[in-house]
Amino acid sequence: ACRHTHTHTHTHTPSLPSPSLCLACFSLLLVTAGTAPGACPPGAGREPLQVHARSYNHLEGDVRLRRLYSANKFFLCIDKTGKVDGTRRKNYADSLMEIRSVSVGVVAIKSVSTGLYLAMSKKGTLFGSVKYNPSCKFKERIEENGYNTYASLRWKHSGRQMFVSLNGRGKPRRGHKARRRHPSTHFLPMLPS
Repeated sequence: ACRHTHTHTHTHTPSLPSPSLCLACFSLLLVTAGTAPGACPPGAGREPLQVHARSYNHLEGDVRLRRLYSANKFFLCIDKTGKVDGTRRKNYADSLMEIRSVSVGVVAIKSVSTGLYLAMSKKGTLFGSVKYNPSCKFKERIEENGYNTYASLRWKHSGRQMFVSLNGRGKPRRGHKARRRHPSTHFLPMLPS
């Protein structure tokens, strides 16, 4: 039995961090040891904080300037014609993105230089859209390896999510051909240097 007797104290159950917790602090909490709820922690009087977060708890309207760097070593970019591509050039103007939180875990991605929004068509094709619309909403999720995936909020293919993806040559893959665990769908939001 695991019973602790304390005088003038009460047990405090840790709560999840508030949505306004800064990204840096929040990312430190992602890797935590998990114990079953209510179980006695081994040799300690306190249970570790449990956080099973798979999306950023950004406040609506939060804006980040980032370059989306793929696990395939390309920066996602949108040119002025609306073509979505990957580039190896580190400070390429068309790769600087404004990532705006539109609801919890859902973002809109806009090229700062061209003003075009990243969008996905019903067929899973990526393109730059002049106007912000439901095709420009993506579910942002932190994967186990620390990279992010971006899945279309509006469109699915045979019930499966369609992901933003760049292949090994830096070309966009159709959303239905990409899978969550595939490196082509994994991006690191990097601070502009």
